Amino acid sequence: MAGHFEPIPGGGAAVALDEVEISILRSLAVQLLELIGPGPGGAEADPDPLAELFAEGPSEPPSDPVLQRLFPDAYGDPEAVPDDQLKEYSAEFRRFTENDLRAGKRESALVVVHSLDALSSGGDGGAVLKLSVDESKQWLGSLNDLRLAIAARLDVIDEEDTDLLYQLPDSDPRKPMVMAYLWLGGLQETLVETLMA
Repeated sequence: MAGHFEPIPGGGAAVALDEVEISILRSLAVQLLELIGPGPGGAEADPDPLAELFAEGPSEPPSDPVLQRLFPDAYGDPEAVPDDQLKEYSAEFRRFTENDLRAGKRESALVVVHSLDALSSGGDGGAVLKLSVDESKQWLGSLNDLRLAIAARLDVIDEEDTDLLYQLPDSDPRKPMVMAYLWLGGLQETLVETLMA
């Protein structure tokens, strides 16, 4: 089980993690939460839940490349010649969906943080993380978001870019980020396989 998810009786998944892995996963999830932001209203949220429900989101794409990868335009090819009509459709779609998308990503990242915080360390400095089916799905979403965020920082666009990561020398300053990206990919792949079993 070390290093990959396995199914558990009754559904869900389990993975053995050492203290360093727990620390890395938690740190990455917290950084993702900081990047996504506190949500509409921020720390001073409107006490009226209906106002929060109907709050409009931004109509412009984010300027940060990581947020652009996490919240892409719904219409049009970002590499194509800009089309004003598609930009207008994307802005309208973003205004009515981005707040919900951010809330979902935030909720999934919080599940990651809370489940890691609830782990009790074993005698060897590690622990076995056991997730319900619902928690597994939220973990899967967060692992995907974390990989997208790191891929944006590494300028990974397609399979060829990923292949080049394996060829980086150990002296390359991007190497720790590459190792995290590849490790998260392994976790994500085994979690998908576990949920499909």
